[in-house]
Amino acid sequence: MKGKVLLTGGAGFIGSHTCVELLNAGYDVVVVDNYANSSPEALRRVKELTGKDFPVYQADVCDRAAMEKLFSEQPIEAAIHFAGLKAVGESVEKPLEYYRNNLDSTLTLVETMRAHGARKLVFSSSATVYAAASQSEMTEDLPTGCINPYGWTKYMIEQILRDVAFAGKDWSVALLRYFNPVGAHESGRIGEDPNGIPNNLMPRVMQNALGIIPVLGVFGDDYPTPDGTCIRDYIHVVDLAKGHVAALKYLEGFTGCDAINLGTGTGYSVLDILNTFEQANGVKLRYEIQPRRAGDAAACYANPEKAKRLLRWQAEKTLADMCRDAWRWQQMNPRGYNA
Repeated sequence: MKGKVLLTGGAGFIGSHTCVELLNAGYDVVVVDNYANSSPEALRRVKELTGKDFPVYQADVCDRAAMEKLFSEQPIEAAIHFAGLKAVGESVEKPLEYYRNNLDSTLTLVETMRAHGARKLVFSSSATVYAAASQSEMTEDLPTGCINPYGWTKYMIEQILRDVAFAGKDWSVALLRYFNPVGAHESGRIGEDPNGIPNNLMPRVMQNALGIIPVLGVFGDDYPTPDGTCIRDYIHVVDLAKGHVAALKYLEGFTGCDAINLGTGTGYSVLDILNTFEQANGVKLRYEIQPRRAGDAAACYANPEKAKRLLRWQAEKTLADMCRDAWRWQQMNPRGYNA
């Protein structure tokens, strides 16, 4: 690839890890981030880990003038679009903010790319686009449909990008549907740093291990699963980052728009996570069974065969790796990047 790869939201959890993998693979990168839910310290550490420098723009991707300036100054050939508001619960409380930010940032990015001749785009989508299905294993051809505004923004953006690729035959777009990213870089230098009280299981597990959350709630133990707790597909963030590098390579020989799952294909229950975390790290967790949460499916995991076939990619790290790396990051950075 002759030009540079733009990472929108490149200071975030998945963005920063992808930045490391792209630099290690020899790509030239440019990052734009407004630090609404990330930290510039993450990018300083990416430069430290890779020994490579790269341009960073502090700007909102919704700001057309700022994006125009960036594209005028940098030879962007492809973009990986991570930027967006991402908390499911908050999206229910603030739907307008989520629709405005997530759709606007995408439209502004794609309009600017079109104006400057950049036609390759990897979009950070989500398994939340799948409709509640009778089956647990998710394949890319299953019906789509969402239960919260965050999911709907991903769904709508997928449709926008499909239409863009249909109208402009020279576009190459990959819609990467993530399952549940966890873990951290093995150095412990970059990792997940959620704002406020985290919603996701692994950050809550770590805060329980640190004593910040005294008792961890396990929502329901009467699901039709082997141990009664919900089953999900957890993927190590470094495997996920490598999936983006593979997607970028795939786009060099592909035109059109394609949706691809990034997951392990293995479902782990909540109790699997807790038990593995305790065993991998020698830490005792304090948890209690609480009532089910509304809307939680019993089981949901990826069928990753399409990614194996098209991207020649598959997840390699184990659940124990995820738990160890997440805990190493948390111990080294108990207050995230703010320390």
